[in-house]
Amino acid sequence: MTKEQEQKPSQQEIPQAVSLNDQMKRRFEEREHLAAAGINPYPYSFDVTTTSKAILDSFVEESREEVAVAGRIMTIRKMGKASFLHIQDSEGRIQVYLKRDEVGEQAYDTFKLLDIGDIVGVKGFSFRTRTGEVSVHAQQFELLSKSLRPIPIAKEKEVDGQKVVYDAFSDRELRYRQRYVDLIVNPEVRGTFIKRTRIVAFMRSYFASNGWLEVETPILQPIYGGAAARPFTTHHNALDMELYLRIANELYLKRLIVGGFDGVYEFAKDFRNEGIDRFHNPEFTQVELYVAYKDYVWMMELVEDLLHQACVEVNGTGTTTFLGNEINLTPPFRRLTIADSIREFTGMEIRGKSETELRNIAKDLGLELDPKISSGKIIDEIFGEFVEPKLIQPTFITDYPEEMSPLAKKHRSEPGLVERFELIVGGKEVCNSFSELNDPVVQRERLEEQARLRQRGDDEAMVVDEDFLRALEYGMPPCAGLGIGIDRMVMLLTGEDSIRDVIFFPHLKPE
Repeated sequence: MTKEQEQKPSQQEIPQAVSLNDQMKRRFEEREHLAAAGINPYPYSFDVTTTSKAILDSFVEESREEVAVAGRIMTIRKMGKASFLHIQDSEGRIQVYLKRDEVGEQAYDTFKLLDIGDIVGVKGFSFRTRTGEVSVHAQQFELLSKSLRPIPIAKEKEVDGQKVVYDAFSDRELRYRQRYVDLIVNPEVRGTFIKRTRIVAFMRSYFASNGWLEVETPILQPIYGGAAARPFTTHHNALDMELYLRIANELYLKRLIVGGFDGVYEFAKDFRNEGIDRFHNPEFTQVELYVAYKDYVWMMELVEDLLHQACVEVNGTGTTTFLGNEINLTPPFRRLTIADSIREFTGMEIRGKSETELRNIAKDLGLELDPKISSGKIIDEIFGEFVEPKLIQPTFITDYPEEMSPLAKKHRSEPGLVERFELIVGGKEVCNSFSELNDPVVQRERLEEQARLRQRGDDEAMVVDEDFLRALEYGMPPCAGLGIGIDRMVMLLTGEDSIRDVIFFPHLKPE
């Protein structure tokens, strides 16, 4: 095959697997006309020197700055010997003026076979049109990718003096399934994900500036642990063994503290075999941080500073709007024990209550409970139903019962409790932290109690990890741990009301 044959696409019949409407049929036909004319609808590269935004920002009258820009056609006006189009690149849109005498007859004939959605490259100079719009006067024009499916373009119409938008690509489920189309036609979606990247980059910089080490730990684990959740299970053929997708990376990061690191963190993909809703996706991102010689009180102050600075970084202010509420992330945050919070919002006292008494309290509050769950889960159900949704401004909920937190250190002054906090903002948990349990004897007792809860039917209870216990037996220094849900944090700082709006490709039911 010659080089020329390699670069020219073959003329092919329309694939049978593609269900075509009239617009798609026309686009396939245009593709074949281009191929027949010796024009490759999918060339290999184009030398881009600038962006739409850079052209608009740097424009100087009469400068005739030479530019080479590429993007997707979003509007098109084909006329006789001169035409206009708007192209959209990663940073915005810009108008292009195309004149047959400037770009040549062949390029102009190619242009006549183009549609909204096609990707083109333009070389020329910047100028201002008679209507005042900064544009690119094309001197060279090239098709870079022929779009075979029409993109949904919203149309505007004035009705009774009001602008009405028709045919917008607004169906949420369709947007999630076809995120590539969503990103093309809804520019604000790009902004959310750009903010997400900035938030993560800021957090990395914040942790690194403290001298802590970013690490990686296994996703496939022989024993899952570090959280109360059901795992996804898989099988390793070569070793003929069952493995689990991690539900958390806590136990591996603590092994590294045992090994001598003073601070480690990991931005991790974790997986929990649970339901899907506005705030939960079975595959999610969290960052876990462990710092030696610190406790949960120190970690509360770090979280206050981290969230406030992250908010200022992406929003320019210490406030954000989340689920319809204006949230002020300026420290200090309110601190409230879980027992005090339940008493404040329900009038019920849970301190010192037996499982039977807690079950009766839940019944009095109108809660239907699974008879298999234990005291910790009962308290969690009461808190989740009657307290958490009402905590709008940032609030640290502290000092949980021991059974609810088997990896946390016992409270230094409150028997039966552990040193743990959760940060609740906008009625949702954003992060979780402990003074980490480092007594291997007590940790074994706690995990064995979890095993008994599993036997009672709690399939989210933790399992005994002998290697983790062995690591603790070598000695782990006092340590503060923190887990922040990145997806939830991005929702908070961008004002999105669904986790699916901050994950590029959320999990959905099959089409």
